[in-house]
Amino acid sequence: MSSSLHHSIIRAASELWNYHRLYEPLLPADGILVFGSNDLRVADHAAELYHRGMASWILFTGGRGRMTEHWPDTEAACFAARAKTHGVPDEVVYCEPNATHTGENILFSREMMARHSLDSKHVIVLQKPYMERRTRASIEKQWPELSFRVSSPPIPMDQYPNNSIGMDDLIHAMVGDLFRIIDYADKGLSTAQIIPSLVHDAYHHLMDAGYTRYVPR
Repeated sequence: MSSSLHHSIIRAASELWNYHRLYEPLLPADGILVFGSNDLRVADHAAELYHRGMASWILFTGGRGRMTEHWPDTEAACFAARAKTHGVPDEVVYCEPNATHTGENILFSREMMARHSLDSKHVIVLQKPYMERRTRASIEKQWPELSFRVSSPPIPMDQYPNNSIGMDDLIHAMVGDLFRIIDYADKGLSTAQIIPSLVHDAYHHLMDAGYTRYVPR
C-alpha cells in the first residue's frame, strides 16, 4: 500500500470512527446493559462505571459469534468473569448467554430484566466504540420505551487495534456497521440515521479500496 493511499484510508476510517461514536455524556442509571463482542475492554469499562457508582447491576448479553467461537465460554460469561476480576460482586451480575445478534441482545435482555425485576427506568448501554450508533438505532426501534445512553471504552482509533483486531480488521468492521445502519433502517429494524456527505464519501472510498469483508455481496 502506498503512503498516499494509506493516508487516504486512515482519513476515511477516522470519518467513520467519529460517526459511529456518539460521545454521549453519562448519567447515573439503574443498571448497565453490556452487549457482548470480541472486545473484553467493554467489560473493563462496565466494571469501572460500576465502581464509580453509576449503576447497581450489570447485565451481560451474548452467545458465541464469528469472532468469539474459539472462546472458552459465551461472550456474556467471559465478560462477566472479566468484570469480576475487577471486583464486581457476583450478586449484581446477570448473564444472558443465548443472543446471536443485536435484535436478540435486545429481546433476551429485556426478558431477563423483567424476569429478575431489575429496575430499568434508565440504563447505560455499553458496546464497542464503532458500534455505538448502530446499537442506539436498534434499541430506539425495538425497545422505544427504554431510557438509555450509550457508551464504550474511551479509546482513540489509533489505539484501538490489539492482539484480537488489527487496523485493517477494524476498518472492515466499521464499513460493515455503516452498511447495517443503512440496511437495517430500510428493513424497519432500526431508526434511520442522517449520514453526512463526508461520511458517505469516506464509506464509498473504503469500499472502493476493498474494505467489504462484512458487506453482503
